Amino acid sequence: MSVISAWHLAKRFGDLPVLADVSLTIARRDVVGLLGPSGCGKTTLLRILLGLETYDSGELSTPLHRAGYLPQDALLLPWKTVLGNAELPLQLRGVPTAERRRRVRDALPDFGLEEFASLYPHEMSGGMRQRAALLRAVLTGSEVLVLDEPFGALDTLTRHRLQDWLADLTGRLDRTVLFVTHDLEEAVVLSHRVVALSARPAVVLGEEPVDLTLAARRERLGREFLAARDRLLALLEKADA
Repeated sequence: MSVISAWHLAKRFGDLPVLADVSLTIARRDVVGLLGPSGCGKTTLLRILLGLETYDSGELSTPLHRAGYLPQDALLLPWKTVLGNAELPLQLRGVPTAERRRRVRDALPDFGLEEFASLYPHEMSGGMRQRAALLRAVLTGSEVLVLDEPFGALDTLTRHRLQDWLADLTGRLDRTVLFVTHDLEEAVVLSHRVVALSARPAVVLGEEPVDLTLAARRERLGREFLAARDRLLALLEKADA
């Protein structure tokens, strides 16, 4: 059963065409990466799928209004602690204070935050802020998580560590995950299926399954990993052929 389907979406901002012809289907429990060069319209497509942006032509099944969303910036409330930020979705749903704080504390270890519940955003590293924001997204209870280049602003070592952590986490969460990236390696580490987009105005160049074990995903210089990366690179290069 599909969570969302889009057919021949097109979008322009004034005289600037952003999406030319984008079709994709996301099924339940899919982990799908939208891969394409910077500025190709990936975030615009994501916003359309979330119902936050209109489109000019094409067709879209029910937008992902109930998705847990993690943008490029963690957007934590600076006056709230890790616990306070994470419990917000539960608070908005009317969950009693004691219950929502128990649920947050039970989830903290999976996010590596059990020792940092009382920290404020300015006291945390970039990686910690992103993990806290992802915890908040997970606690929305939505079956779908949408991530917009969540590690793009981090240094390489931190980004690799969080990619490995998230690959393990998504395998255990049993959720549908849709994320945007322009990083070939990140697409291989995190995706079970990759949809490759061309440069703006974006069209779908093709799709590629990524059938790797968690160990193979972490081994960025391994033969299986490099083969998957090269297949994705070949898809992206189709636009220049």
